[in-house]
Amino acid sequence: MRFAARLAAVSLLAAAATVGVGSPALADRYRDDQWHLPFLRIAQAHAISQGEGVTVAVIDSGVEGKHPDLTGNVLKGFDTIVGGDGDGWGDDEGHGSSMAGLIAGHGHGAGGKDGVLGIAPKAKVLPIRISTAKGHGGGDAIAIGIDEAVKRGVKIISISESAPSGDSSVLIKAVERAHAAGVLVIAAAGNQPKDYYVAAPGRYPGAVAVGAVDQKGTVAPVSVRGDEVQLVAPGVDITSTSRINTSANTQYRRSSGTSPATAITAGVAALVWSKYPQLTADQVLERMTRTAVDKGAPGRDRDYGFGVIDPVAALTAPAASAAAPTAAPSAEATLTSAITMPNPGAGGLTGVTLLLILLAGGVVLAIVAVVVFLALRRRR
Repeated sequence: MRFAARLAAVSLLAAAATVGVGSPALADRYRDDQWHLPFLRIAQAHAISQGEGVTVAVIDSGVEGKHPDLTGNVLKGFDTIVGGDGDGWGDDEGHGSSMAGLIAGHGHGAGGKDGVLGIAPKAKVLPIRISTAKGHGGGDAIAIGIDEAVKRGVKIISISESAPSGDSSVLIKAVERAHAAGVLVIAAAGNQPKDYYVAAPGRYPGAVAVGAVDQKGTVAPVSVRGDEVQLVAPGVDITSTSRINTSANTQYRRSSGTSPATAITAGVAALVWSKYPQLTADQVLERMTRTAVDKGAPGRDRDYGFGVIDPVAALTAPAASAAAPTAAPSAEATLTSAITMPNPGAGGLTGVTLLLILLAGGVVLAIVAVVVFLALRRRR
């Protein structure tokens, strides 16, 4: 994750190494580098859903829409800052393109087996560009991007960016509006050591803050901890697409941090919403948090939130009502059920009838006891 309070073209991607890698001719090696795919059992998830019909807005540095692993999946978007072409296409840094590839990359070559595969390869990406080589738009630009994404009818907004440390009422209200509109806002929790607490807008009500884990499923040292963290996802040495740099002969990159973890989580949300289009944003999130792999302290904690995302479980788990444990009956209900008899229409006895029978039997027993007592007394 990067920081909005930065100078133009100066990255403050704290403790999150980014390395430009490879030429198109060697693109097939990058699929093997994507360790998070088998880690998350994405092949199994893709047999169920591939994100078709869902659009994810990526608020970032723009997207390289002509990248061979993204062609056809990048819509014409929006720029909130000068220096772009106005449609979100183009990427001076490669960060936004990397996030887009993690969400909706489809690879290339025979059978799409080369290059990068995204979590939701049939989803669409709406690029919203908030930074160029000329500068960074900051929190207000993120807020404008959120409103624009909502206006364009997206289901999910992925934000691997952070606003300056000071809370912005403009950004807070933008997140609130998105949540009220039924849009799922997924944002990076932030990277240590520059972030000391969960970054904005991830920490705001209505947003989903995402942390990062490594290949062992352990929370990454770079990942910011905090009460606002809800989910964690792979975020260490993650290979994805990048801007096309012909002079350096590169179009892929590898990075670490809560940025890739956020994009991966947004991709999982796209899978779930594609499979269950009738769900609301809150229901999609509930399904993802309920099925996450619990780590750390039992239940939700500051390091892992509800746990590590599990796409297959999120796609296959029963609905919340069916999965929820049945409430224990009250003492009154238990007592009532214990004395309830079958319906008299079915040939059974009512509780009242049974009570009368018991009372009658008691009277008979009392009479017999009296008779026996008098008889014994006469014998004396």
